[in-house]
Amino acid sequence: MPNILIGRNDEAAVELDSRYGNRHGMIAGATGTGKSVSLMLLAEGFSRLGVPCFLADAKGDLAGLSQAAGAPSDKLTARLAKLGLTDWKPQANPVVFWDIYGKLGHPVRATVSEMGPTLLSRILELNDTQEGVLEVVFRVADDEGLLLLDLADLRSMLGFAADHAKDISSRYGLISAQSVAAIQRSLLRLEQDGADSFFGEPALELADLMRQDMSGRGVISVLAAETLIMKPRLYSTFLLWLLSELFEQMPEVGDLDVPKMVFFFDEAHLLFDDAPAALRQRVEQVVRLIRSKGVGVYFCSQNPDDVPGEILGQLGNRVQHALRAFTPRDQKAVKAAAETFARNPKLDVVETIGTLGTGEALASTLGDGGVPSPVQKVLVATPVCRIGAITAEERTAVRSRSPVGAKYDTTVNRESAEEMLAARASQKSAADAPPVTSPKGKNADAPVDAGWSGAVRDAVFGTNRRQGMIETMAKSMVRTAGSRAGQQIVRGILGSIFGGKR
Repeated sequence: MPNILIGRNDEAAVELDSRYGNRHGMIAGATGTGKSVSLMLLAEGFSRLGVPCFLADAKGDLAGLSQAAGAPSDKLTARLAKLGLTDWKPQANPVVFWDIYGKLGHPVRATVSEMGPTLLSRILELNDTQEGVLEVVFRVADDEGLLLLDLADLRSMLGFAADHAKDISSRYGLISAQSVAAIQRSLLRLEQDGADSFFGEPALELADLMRQDMSGRGVISVLAAETLIMKPRLYSTFLLWLLSELFEQMPEVGDLDVPKMVFFFDEAHLLFDDAPAALRQRVEQVVRLIRSKGVGVYFCSQNPDDVPGEILGQLGNRVQHALRAFTPRDQKAVKAAAETFARNPKLDVVETIGTLGTGEALASTLGDGGVPSPVQKVLVATPVCRIGAITAEERTAVRSRSPVGAKYDTTVNRESAEEMLAARASQKSAADAPPVTSPKGKNADAPVDAGWSGAVRDAVFGTNRRQGMIETMAKSMVRTAGSRAGQQIVRGILGSIFGGKR
């Protein structure tokens, strides 16, 4: 079966068997020891096998997967000879850039309805009562035909539920204003982390992450996470939603010759730092079960113990770069890392971890029957792509060739719960307003004007209770018409109208 070369020493080569690519993995090591290179090596190896990959790029250096490596230097040529790579040649990988904020890649979005009340409750850290209220709000929205697409829709729906709490409680179960207010406060914290950019349309379709290019290579989706990584709540929200969607939508396939898809989570410790227990439990559940869907998950972090033990035990393929034991915690981490490998009597793992150079690693993968191979110290193979960041111009060129840009780059804001509830409120206000009637008597058939124009009309023409200027003037003219002075006044007025002379 096709394998991915991880590294080699004088005695043996360590390869990742593609049949066990869905058994998950771990890449660990201190900063600057080469763990990002190992991640890129595995990603392009899976891509060559036709396996789509998704990876979160926390530092911006994984974008080099989209560019071919430069011409080999003397140092690189010597390294390739030591690795026995006679067919190595620079090559770019098929890459699509994504970005929740839409700046460094295509926007990634999901709708509130797709997230669902259960997962959203875990992310918002709601208690059981508040989660029940949120489920009622979602149910009312479904029954009323109100689409929940973005956070504005959910806020409007929560306001609607609070205003109609009595009616909703009688039909669906008790909801309280206090619970609704607590949900709104939790939602505000999520909004402050930038979740407005994530919730909306067009929503990401998983099929667009599971693509192959024209040559049959798996497309590598790179999520720009340099800004996102500073918002751990939103970062974990997105990754957990993505894994959950894959788990729910993909069929059971068991063990395959190659995985259906592979995920790489760089700086994985940020996914679990300060994460609520419910969130960690959900991640553990998804990681444990998703391998039967043909999906592999690989965590990349500094120390193996950055990943909870319940999840660490599920990771069968491991690459360990150097760790520096300067503190008691570091020494404990080194011992913990050594204990996770299958024993090799020829190798002192604890001592070796502290003496590894850049580009060297301890590696162990699953062999026949899913049995871990004895740990080996190896010189890590060299990727054929560029190692490092890319320029803004190169990123723009990659985006311009993307097959999904036209689909996701333009935001869609169709009518949903916020607009529908606003329209209902406007109609109700119009229906509840008191009717306006015209005055009786003269001018009763004339439309009633408001404001300044109505006041002028009443002053000139009068109302049913008082006479206007014209009526008053007419009566005065009748009284004075018999006098000479009155006649002159009448002539003067009529003359100015008809053009006559006084």
